[in-house]
Amino acid sequence: MRWIGVLCLGLFAAGAQAAPLPKLKIDAHRVAVSGLSSGAYMATQMQMAYPDIFPYAAIVAGGPYACANGKLDVALSTCMKGAPAADVPTLVTKAIGRADAGDNGALKYLAHGKVYLLHGKEDATVAPAVAEAGAQFYKRLRDTAPGLKGLQVVDDGDRAFAHNLPLREQGDDCHKSVSPYLGHCGFDAAGEVFAQLFGKPLHAVGDAKGQLQTFNQDAYRVNGADPLLAEEGYLYVPPACAAGKPCGLLVAFHGCKQNAAAVGEAFVKDAGFNRWADAYDVAVLYPQTRASMAPLNPQACWDWWGYSGSDYDTRAGVQPRWVAHVVEQLGVAPKH
Repeated sequence: MRWIGVLCLGLFAAGAQAAPLPKLKIDAHRVAVSGLSSGAYMATQMQMAYPDIFPYAAIVAGGPYACANGKLDVALSTCMKGAPAADVPTLVTKAIGRADAGDNGALKYLAHGKVYLLHGKEDATVAPAVAEAGAQFYKRLRDTAPGLKGLQVVDDGDRAFAHNLPLREQGDDCHKSVSPYLGHCGFDAAGEVFAQLFGKPLHAVGDAKGQLQTFNQDAYRVNGADPLLAEEGYLYVPPACAAGKPCGLLVAFHGCKQNAAAVGEAFVKDAGFNRWADAYDVAVLYPQTRASMAPLNPQACWDWWGYSGSDYDTRAGVQPRWVAHVVEQLGVAPKH
């Protein structure tokens, strides 16, 4: 989604200089990606493009890889409403072909991978049938690609919630899709994501006690290419990670209209990931998009239909390359 040297940070955030990204002691066997809605599609793209970095993925209200085929009309119909339905066998064939051709990473790195797919029965934005197609994509990939019989796929689609990320608290917004798209559903989705991807916690869970810092996303452009992101992103570092202990990493992609410019720090502070990050010794990277009219992305979605270029869902895509580069700067070495 290549690898270039460390770049320096030099811009200011809210009147103060943004801290450079720290070099953490990352355990490459505990690196994962997650996302909601457009972020879910982005998470799938990252896992397919860089399975050597992201063997684990949590997909919340998202569909199958390469669903849009570079076409906005297909994204709005097949990949959101499920009409016409996605051709899952063709998408699996495409994913295998791209890996074989070197456009994406080798699928062998998913031999012991994990995929957790969560979606609500009341989702009117990304239809449950679309999310089920996402689950079927991974199951068919597991059963078709050589050496992937050990890929774990968990399809969690029987819960009653709308198009949002469920929180442990109760509230009426669970059955609505309203900003900041964090539904009070009595179900701790963040906790389930950590449990599915990382197993048992290392410590008791409590309030988040680590540091949430901003960083200059523009400083990490690869070869100067604009990834069409916001100036600032966020990184949450649990106390153990800050102390130099071995640490995992979760990249958490927000959904459309859920970036910091739209909802402030609601997603990066209130989604529930940080408290579980402390319990698992896992840093959380929160990249941020930006809205634009040229290219057409007024809702600040991640690119899952091609507004950043025709290679948007491969290793050559400007956003995947940027994410992979930032992850490398945090301490995740690429596998060969």
